[in-house]
Amino acid sequence: MAKVILDFEKPLVELEEKLNEMRRYLVSGEEKNGEISSELSREILTLEQKVEDLRLSIYRNLTRWQRVQLARHPERPYTLDYIYMMTSDFAEMSGDRLFGDDKAIVGGFAKLTDDEQRFSKTVMIIGHQKGRDTKSNLYRNFGMAQPEGYRKALRLMKLAEKFKKPIITLIDTPGAFPGIEAEERGQAEAIAKNLFEMARLKVPIICVIIGEGASGGAIGIGVGDRILMLENAWYSVISPESCSSILWRSWNFKEQAAEALKLTASDLIEHGVIDRVIAEPIGGAHRNPEQSAKTLKQILIQELNPLLKMAPSELVQERIEKFSKMGSWHEDSPAR
Repeated sequence: MAKVILDFEKPLVELEEKLNEMRRYLVSGEEKNGEISSELSREILTLEQKVEDLRLSIYRNLTRWQRVQLARHPERPYTLDYIYMMTSDFAEMSGDRLFGDDKAIVGGFAKLTDDEQRFSKTVMIIGHQKGRDTKSNLYRNFGMAQPEGYRKALRLMKLAEKFKKPIITLIDTPGAFPGIEAEERGQAEAIAKNLFEMARLKVPIICVIIGEGASGGAIGIGVGDRILMLENAWYSVISPESCSSILWRSWNFKEQAAEALKLTASDLIEHGVIDRVIAEPIGGAHRNPEQSAKTLKQILIQELNPLLKMAPSELVQERIEKFSKMGSWHEDSPAR
């Protein structure tokens, strides 16, 4: 796969290429002229600082639309990447026992263990899975789950509850599949039932938005005791393009739509929709997937520890109260 460079990254990439060219020239010519090599080394150090300053300037001042672009980066780690980097003994489970197996959602039991071996727990981990190329994207339906995907997820959650195992969901979808066949098989009912049942599950649930979190496709596995979100992910009732299409009859206003939707992690934690923002490596999770997975694993363990000590009834009560407070409003008494 060719390296993907986003528009706002081009000045940085050009500077990095120039730096790499200078380094290659230094290595090939350093024995020929010591004075030139010394001068070139100083220029390289100066350019390295410029590259670092530009990198920080770009990625610490991203617009909301630019974060949406990073969340969609094709090299970004997906659910299975995180599962294999964070856990061991993953046993994938298939099928909803009603219609079929939806490859857009994967899940199964896995062992979550910290580096010091002080925490080791079997968890049920479930998430949306996208593909890396056209063939795998067709196989995974671009991460857009059908009703059987949400019913499979619920079956696995019920299994986790039966064996008293905590649940972790990884959310990364542009939305639930909107095809006619999905609607015929009860897409809305499947998502609604997941919301109802997840609210009542008697085991800890942690939900993590790792990339895109759009509409009912995201919330279908997004009801939990703790809602976490990666720094460059987005989470909204609608995508910026669809919002732009509805309001302006054109996709050309997607950047304005992204600003209005306030769909970034910093926006959502301010409004109480999520509980914690997970930092990513400078440039996005795809720049250092191993570090991203390590950070996420550490935070998952931190969040799981107190939840595992809570009584089932307490978990359910607090979960229901948590979501009941979202979007709260009050009505002023009419003036007399």
